[in-house]
Amino acid sequence: MGGGHPMHDHSGSAVGLLGVGLTVVVLAAAGVGHVLLTRRALNRNPAPGRSVLRSASFLGGLALLALALLPPLAPAAHTDFRAHMTQHLLVGMYAPLALVLSAPVTLLLRALPPPSARRVVMVVRSRYARSLVHPVVALALSTGSLALLYFTPLFSTAMRHPAGHWLLHVHFFASGCLFAHVIAGPDPAPGRPGVRARLVCLGVAVAVHALIAQAMYGGFFVDVRAPVGQVQQGAEIMYYGGDLAELLLAAALVATWRPERRTGTAAIRTAPGTHACEA
Repeated sequence: MGGGHPMHDHSGSAVGLLGVGLTVVVLAAAGVGHVLLTRRALNRNPAPGRSVLRSASFLGGLALLALALLPPLAPAAHTDFRAHMTQHLLVGMYAPLALVLSAPVTLLLRALPPPSARRVVMVVRSRYARSLVHPVVALALSTGSLALLYFTPLFSTAMRHPAGHWLLHVHFFASGCLFAHVIAGPDPAPGRPGVRARLVCLGVAVAVHALIAQAMYGGFFVDVRAPVGQVQQGAEIMYYGGDLAELLLAAALVATWRPERRTGTAAIRTAPGTHACEA
């Protein structure tokens, strides 16, 4: 831990400026697209109270992504491990939870014409989607990948290349959205296990997150080329920030849970976590 190749600063390069510009465009487009879809859905089936809350959640998630991916935090994350870890938590845990709780798939189903909505439902019910929403898969892709990142040269290699850093963002974000959806997402997820299995999975995530943070703080197995003090403080950010994010995820699971009701072919619509398609 510490020494070796330092973290690299690409923020002042043309690639860094291009990344900032593209980030602003993508986040703005996502916000506008959500507002337009929400307006279209309300015209078809008014539900103002829930739509306001879910829109606030979605826009809040975009704001967290902007905080993580734009200056001043984004440039600092290239040179300071503490900033990197803060960015990681925002991109991989807090923003995904806010976006998932906005029920984006449910919004699509309400806003799209019936033929397009049926295609979305086919994707949600596909074998590939069912395998992804298994808690073990989501846990391995999100929390499990942290050991591979910080206990091997992968982190230092990625930080030396701007494309590698952006790939880390994509992985953190996609795996974070998947895990939040599996544990507490209000969107339909056929094949998602019951509440007990999801609570066990969340407990494992909490334990693994804590073990990785503690190993990082103690310098055991960690392969991060940054000053020891930065790594230790980054580990503290991971430990306490991760605990808070997982506590919020547990609260979201309780808030979005509904008793399971199975009545013939309607089971897929009334299973826990799938009630949001009625919103």
